[in-house]
Amino acid sequence: MTVKTAELVMAIVLALCSIGLMIKSAELNITWIEGRGPGSGAWPFWLSAGMLLCCLLTLYRWIRRITPESRNTDLYMTRETVVIVGTSAGAILFLLAATHLIGLYFSLMLFLLFYIKYVGRHSWALTMALTIGIPVFIFCLFEWALKIPLPKSITEPLFYPIYDLMYS
Repeated sequence: MTVKTAELVMAIVLALCSIGLMIKSAELNITWIEGRGPGSGAWPFWLSAGMLLCCLLTLYRWIRRITPESRNTDLYMTRETVVIVGTSAGAILFLLAATHLIGLYFSLMLFLLFYIKYVGRHSWALTMALTIGIPVFIFCLFEWALKIPLPKSITEPLFYPIYDLMYS
């Protein structure tokens, strides 16, 4: 597949997704509710409409051959690109599966450790700082500030002492 074909395919696929999201959002109230604000479908509908507009603009620019991508006949994905995309997709699938088994925070730590150290080839100091710091930040944001619990699976008992500190 060439770069110009990939641009066309993605514009069409995203336009169809946008239309589908707009139709689904329109099942909810997308108008302004007096005294309350926008209906529950308003944000998804208008964001999808914006995405559709961007797709249509991309299609227009592709048809007119305005962008360098719309004229590019090079291969869209080289062997090296397939390897990095495959590695990333595999790591994300691991993150999702591990979240079910060991909870979000520990699976996120394993994901970050792999991705920062082995894919990104960064130093151990940066790897460990981010591997610990990002899950701690996410915990503080969601569990403490927003009061939104994230999945912890079998690791939940490890969080009981933290909950005692937070809620006492």
